[in-house]
Amino acid sequence: MNASLPPSLVTDAANDGEWAAELQELAYRREKGASMGGPEALAKHAARGRLNARERIAALLDANTFRELGRIAGKGRYDKDGHFKDVSPVNAIIGTGRVEGRKVMLSADDYTLRAGSSEATISDKWVYAERMALDLRMPLVRLVDTAGGSVKLLEQQGSSKIPGYPNWPVVDLLKHVPVVGVALGACAGLGAIKVLMSHFSVMVRDQAQVFAGGPPVVKQAYGIDIDKNDLGGWKVHRRSALVHNEAQDEADAFAQVRRFLSYLPRNAQSVAQRGPCEDDPGRVDDWLKNAIPRDRRKIFDPRKIVETLFDIGSVFEIGRHQGGSVITALARLDGYPVGVMCSDPRVAGGAMTTKSAWKIERHVKLCDTFGLPIVNLVDQPGNATGPEAELDATLLGAVRVLTTIEDVQVPWMSVILRRAFGLAGGLHAPKYFPALNHRVAWPSARWGSIPVEGGVKAAHRQEIEEAEDPAARQAELEAYYNRIGSPFRTAEKFGILDIIDPRETRAFLCDWIEDAWEAMLARRAGRTA
Repeated sequence: MNASLPPSLVTDAANDGEWAAELQELAYRREKGASMGGPEALAKHAARGRLNARERIAALLDANTFRELGRIAGKGRYDKDGHFKDVSPVNAIIGTGRVEGRKVMLSADDYTLRAGSSEATISDKWVYAERMALDLRMPLVRLVDTAGGSVKLLEQQGSSKIPGYPNWPVVDLLKHVPVVGVALGACAGLGAIKVLMSHFSVMVRDQAQVFAGGPPVVKQAYGIDIDKNDLGGWKVHRRSALVHNEAQDEADAFAQVRRFLSYLPRNAQSVAQRGPCEDDPGRVDDWLKNAIPRDRRKIFDPRKIVETLFDIGSVFEIGRHQGGSVITALARLDGYPVGVMCSDPRVAGGAMTTKSAWKIERHVKLCDTFGLPIVNLVDQPGNATGPEAELDATLLGAVRVLTTIEDVQVPWMSVILRRAFGLAGGLHAPKYFPALNHRVAWPSARWGSIPVEGGVKAAHRQEIEEAEDPAARQAELEAYYNRIGSPFRTAEKFGILDIIDPRETRAFLCDWIEDAWEAMLARRAGRTA
């Protein structure tokens, strides 16, 4: 009946003295909890190619750091005289552990017990874990694999239950500690909320699904037969933006969680850690001088620019397949963690769409909450236009970006690589007093209310149409306006801090981040005083 305990804690009825019976019962209860759904259920789960909840915890955390809490919670069985007979463990596993040496709170669903059902469990247990994460200001990681609600709860309770968990600090958590949601199976209803109410979420390809209700619910409500992956799998949510990232397998998902947490502080009241950096802050990559094509109708590879400006190997992209006209990432400059945004002209021409606006908004809020200075690499032609853009309320997205960035309290640096036009172009940084619109530009940069190419045709339409060679006249006018629109003329008037050689950018940013970090520390000290 003994559980697997350190030698000093193994119970021995012959030598445990007055409390031998209680120690034996405790060991048995712990053993039952550790057995989860039992050998048959565990084997069935493994046959599906999946780790069980305890294996997942071991795969995520540093070795031998998990301290389980609520180990003997479950449903006990007693004889008519009240003597303990047996116990069925609960399908929620909680505890603390370390990720790369840093303490985190962990909550994991055990699918081998009643399919991890959120309503066939003791909700007080996992809610306590979340309250503890908030109270002790430590990161929270949810490993979600739950079948969601069940009508069998009515029979168990003898009454219905109004949805909700009044003691669950789900919103306050997001204001104070890093929260991560990992979708490892079907995450319906409450399970979906656990994944989504997070600063970073990741789902395993072809294994995890996130939805309000699964295929049976959809069949009942709408008469539609649909596969669970077609309803809420990774191919759906890489477009919906419901979940940030996708993972090839569980190991990849846990690696992404560890990487995400490495950039963040323990909580919003503390500061992130500067990591070691073997990359020269003054490193010069000569190819950057031609990174932007002279022909403004041609595109370029923004990710290659991002990878070379920040510490080598430090860029961790978030939401790659959503709102694709902007890239959002965490990275390091001379070891300091920073938030990164970069326009991508290969998607929607780089224009701000509703989805890219939402992506910017949530990334800026993440960085501001946890004190990460922001670097924005700008090539913004403006808001998306046309019937679909208007139907999608693109301008409302821009307004939300405006209200978000004007509230940030972390230092911000913009590098205008090529374009900054219109309302969206103006949203490259906070700019209303007392915020400092700290920005530089490459020689390839152009800005204004509208791009020259489209503006010339609209403003000089009659002149162009009446010209002997309309195409030549339009090209002549565009060249004229581009000369006037040179970034050097703006710099002459100190309308921008400086024009820099693209090859100087890394050194410029690494010099800035040292001072930005000190400024961020001072601001946060004042905010928490």
